[in-house]
Order: sequence, then C-alpha cells, then structure tokens
Amino acid sequence: MYRVFEALDELVTIVEEARGVPMTSGCVVPRGDVLELLDDVRDAIPAELDDAQDVLDHRDEVVGKAKHEAESGVSKARADADRMLAEAQAEAEAMLSDARARAERMIAEAEDQAERTVSAGRQEYDDLVGRSHAEAERMIQAGRANYERATEDGRAEQARLVNEQEVVRAAHAESARLLDAAQNESIRLRSECDAYVDGKLADFEDLLAHTLRSVGKGRSHLRGPAVAGAAAPFDYGS
Repeated sequence: MYRVFEALDELVTIVEEARGVPMTSGCVVPRGDVLELLDDVRDAIPAELDDAQDVLDHRDEVVGKAKHEAESGVSKARADADRMLAEAQAEAEAMLSDARARAERMIAEAEDQAERTVSAGRQEYDDLVGRSHAEAERMIQAGRANYERATEDGRAEQARLVNEQEVVRAAHAESARLLDAAQNESIRLRSECDAYVDGKLADFEDLLAHTLRSVGKGRSHLRGPAVAGAAAPFDYGS
C-alpha cells in the first residue's frame, strides 16, 4: 500500500510539472512514465481489494443466501418452539390429571375412613347403651327382688309376731328401711350408669369432631393445589 501512495504522488507531480497545451487546459505528459507508474499501482494493490470487489459483485447472491438460511433457521426455531410448547402442555395436562386422580383417591379414602370411624363409634355406642341398660335393669330387678324378699320376710315376721306390737313396728320400720335402701341403690346405680354412658358419648363426640376436622383439612389442602394447577400450567404441587 505504501508503493500505491508513492506512485500516486509521482503521478500528481508529473501532471503538475507537465507542459501545458496552448489555448487549452490540457497538458503533455510522458506516456511511458505514466504507464509505468500505473503498472506499479496495479501491482501494489492488495489481493483483498479484488476479493472485496468479488464480494460486492456477488452481494445480492450472498445476501439472498444468508436471508434464506436465516428464514430456514427461524422456521426451524418456530417448529422447535411449537413442538416444545406442545410437549410441555401435554406433560402439564398429564401431571394435572394425575394430581386430580390422586386428590380424588385421597378424598375417597378419607371419607371411607371417616365412615368406618363413625360406624365403629355408633356400634360402640349401641353396645355401651345396651350393656348399660342391661346392667341397670339387672340392678333394678335385683333391688326389686331384695325389696320383695325383705317385704315377704317382714310380712312373715309380722304374722309370726302379730301379737307383739313392738316387733310389728320394727318389722314395718325394717321393711321401709330396706325399701328405701333398695330404691336409693337403684337410683345410685342408674346415676352411675348414666354418667358412664355420658362419658363414653362425650369421648365418642370428641373422636368424631377430630376426625371431621382432619377430613376437612385434608380436603382443603388437596383443593388448593388442584385449583392452582388448573389456573396455570404447571408450577401442582405441599
């Protein structure tokens, strides 16, 4: 490149020092020297300029090819993006469906467990009430039998001692005492039976309340992830 600039400077000097042609703006320059300098310029021009000129000559072809490759790349990228989006949507739908199935299964199991617990509690309650009633009835019958036996004993004693007023009064008093004692014992036993049944019912009520709260919490917990999963693909998914 230095030789190019040097040859150009020499050409400028030749033109400036050339003898002018009268009555014109032209001049007379030594042809041989000028041609020699032009050859030097041609030889000194780098090959990259020729390559650049070739690129300029074929730029439309190069630009078209690059544009075509770019469009092909964009089309492929769009196809890949559509495919990945479809796969992601399918996977999200599958995960959501699986989550819903698991939630429904867990709810069904919780409801079944609650039903079994309630049934067992009812059965236990019925058993307790039946046993309590039977025990109360047995105690009442025993009290009545004792009363009747005491009454009969008192009557027999009264008949045997019909002529003895003090003995008769004592028999009546003893009969009344035995009757009161039997009635008080029956009342006490019934109160204890009622208190026992009431305690068992209270325990059963606490068990049912705890079970229902557990079922409600489970359903609320499961309902939250399912609604969130239906609102947006997928982040389902406590």
